Amino acid sequence: MAFELRHIRYVIAAAEQHSFRRAANVVGVHQSAISRRIRDLEDELGASLFNRHSGGVELTIAGQNFLEHAKRAMGQIECGATLVNAHGCGIAGIIRIGIFSSLSSGFIADLLHAYEHRHADVQLDFIEGAPCEHLSAIRQYKLDIAFLTGPTFPPDCEGQHLWTERVYVVLPEADELAGRTEIAWDDLRHRHFIVSRTDPGPEIHDFLIKHLARLGYHPSVEYCAVGRDNLMQLVSLGKGLTLTSEATTGTTFPRVVYRLLAGEELPFCAIWLPKNDNPALRRLLSLARVMARRNGLCNSTAKSLIATPPASKTH
Repeated sequence: MAFELRHIRYVIAAAEQHSFRRAANVVGVHQSAISRRIRDLEDELGASLFNRHSGGVELTIAGQNFLEHAKRAMGQIECGATLVNAHGCGIAGIIRIGIFSSLSSGFIADLLHAYEHRHADVQLDFIEGAPCEHLSAIRQYKLDIAFLTGPTFPPDCEGQHLWTERVYVVLPEADELAGRTEIAWDDLRHRHFIVSRTDPGPEIHDFLIKHLARLGYHPSVEYCAVGRDNLMQLVSLGKGLTLTSEATTGTTFPRVVYRLLAGEELPFCAIWLPKNDNPALRRLLSLARVMARRNGLCNSTAKSLIATPPASKTH
């Protein structure tokens, strides 16, 4: 039916005030506007909502039924408007986050704890996956942001280097290298490595091949069809060594130790779509930049470098 929200507000005000004149004062319009719009509404509905008399107005039975539902509808609309306003201010809503690093410790853990403390009403949804999957999801607005390794960003996305993590060798506690505080690439020249077939296994595989091949040695790297936890168990059994980033060392495993790989660091970046207008995302990015600047790891403006998105690997 062709009536507006203001007509419903006029009915509610007139019912509460028992007078078109007093209702007009409450709403802030002329009495004639109240009377005329309610009469239009009654004509549209095909029934009188009010009985008019010299002392004011009273609801008819039809008017009482209409008022009950009208108040409920207006309450829902006002509730919806309040929620939309909260989303627009970034104090409520949802952020869908793609992760490629551990949440147990490090910069990303500190960032998310700080954000949740400031914006408790914003829901954070986490999705694990490969970089190529996250980039595709960002382009389709299925993710708001992804935290990935690498110094460059796809040309259609924005990104910012936020933090750097050191690289650690994972080895059995009985290994001869376990007594050292740091391990050099030369120490790993003839060692056997194991990596998971799932991410970040392929990235670790490429990292090992790149660095060990520089030493003139063909690396021995074996793919295992297990997740990270079982991969660590295989390391403890002496099946091979592996690598991990600094944030993951917050989780310990029996008979497994972490030793720093000298001189190696991994850059971690935030990637997002410039057209994504999620206000909650913008607040997260603002906080991330502030925290990164405190650590001396963030430029004053976001970098946008032309690079080819990581290709999907099949092994």
